[in-house]
Amino acid sequence: MSYGIVLVTHVEAVSTGLERLMREVAKDVEITMGAGLPDGGIGTNFDRIQVAFEENSADELLVFYDLGSAKMNLEMVMSLSDKTVHLYDTAFVESAYTAAALIQAGSSLDEIEQQLAPLKIK
Repeated sequence: MSYGIVLVTHVEAVSTGLERLMREVAKDVEITMGAGLPDGGIGTNFDRIQVAFEENSADELLVFYDLGSAKMNLEMVMSLSDKTVHLYDTAFVESAYTAAALIQAGSSLDEIEQQLAPLKIK
């Protein structure tokens, strides 16, 4: 079973910056992004998120997002995806980074989720 990460942010530079940080601890983890609007504007876009899901070659996706309004587009894409998707309502940077490091280390999904639990947004 392989795990990949999808980052969904309202600003593309946020995702690219976080991916750069994550690569320091997870050089082998598949990371894709559905970020920003096609015109470079701020927001999320169904099509960009769908491409991020499709381009990620992992069997299961761990998905992280920056703001609550991104969740609606994510849930629509998830409903159409054939992949197993785990969506986390957690602190964005900290949880994506933690998940990437743990995937790189070969941790199980249960172990990853135990580490993400304290990062849940309430």
